[in-house]
Amino acid sequence: MTRATSTSRPTASGGSWHRFANPGRFLRISGLVYPWSLGLALLCLGVGLVWSLGIAPADYQQGESVRIMYVHVPAAWMALFAYSLLAAAGASLLIWRHPLGGIAATAIAPVGATFTFLALVTGSLWGKPMWGTWWVWDARLTSVLILLFLYLGHMALTHAFENAERGRKAAAVLALAGVVNLPIIKFSVDWWNTLHQPASVTRIGTPAIHEAMLWPLLVMAGGFMFFFFAVVLLRMRAALVAQRAEALDRRIMLGR
Repeated sequence: MTRATSTSRPTASGGSWHRFANPGRFLRISGLVYPWSLGLALLCLGVGLVWSLGIAPADYQQGESVRIMYVHVPAAWMALFAYSLLAAAGASLLIWRHPLGGIAATAIAPVGATFTFLALVTGSLWGKPMWGTWWVWDARLTSVLILLFLYLGHMALTHAFENAERGRKAAAVLALAGVVNLPIIKFSVDWWNTLHQPASVTRIGTPAIHEAMLWPLLVMAGGFMFFFFAVVLLRMRAALVAQRAEALDRRIMLGR
C-alpha cells in the first residue's frame, strides 16, 4: 500500500482555487484586469446611456417611462448575480478556507446592496405610472426587499465581532442560507399571479422585447457587470494592501 504524504498533489477542484486564491498572485492578476474592467464599464455605460435614453424608441404603451428599464433591469440582474458570488465566496471561506473568500464577500456585499437598492427605487419609480402605486407587497418586490436585508445583515455580521475572521464566517453562513431566496425572486412571477409583469428578457425562447430595445439593454447590463467587477477588485486590492500594512506594523512593533 502506498503511503500518502503531506506533499501530495492538490485535488483538481481545490488545487486550482487555492492557487488563484494566493493573495500575491491575486494582486498581480487583478492589477491587470482592473483597468480593463473599468475602461469597458465606462465605454458600455457611455454608449448604453446615449443609446437607451436618446436613440431607442419609446414603448407604444408605456411611452417614455419605459426608459427606466435600462437602469432597473440591469440593476436587478446584478443584485442576483452579486449575491450568487457572495454565497460562493462564503462557501469558499467555510469549506476550503480560501484566504480570499472572506475578503471577496466583504467587498461584494455593499456593491450588491447598492444594486438591490437601485433596483427597488427604480422599480418604484416605474411602478407609479404603470401600476398607480409606488409599492405593493407582492412576491417579486417582497423577495427583492428580503435580498436587500440579507445584504445588510451580511455587512452587519461581518463587522459585529472583534475577531474579523469570526465575523466573516458568521456572515458566510447567512449568505449561504439566503441562497434559497434567489429562485424565489427569479420564479415568483411564474409561481404566483402578482402585479409584477412576467420575465420578458431572460425567459427561454425569443425574448418578448424588440431588438431596438434589447440591444441597448444588453449594453447597459454589460456596463453594470464590468463596473461591478472593477469596484469589487478595487475593494479587494485595498483590503489586501491594508492587511499587509497592518502585518508590517506588527512586525516593526515586535522588532522583527
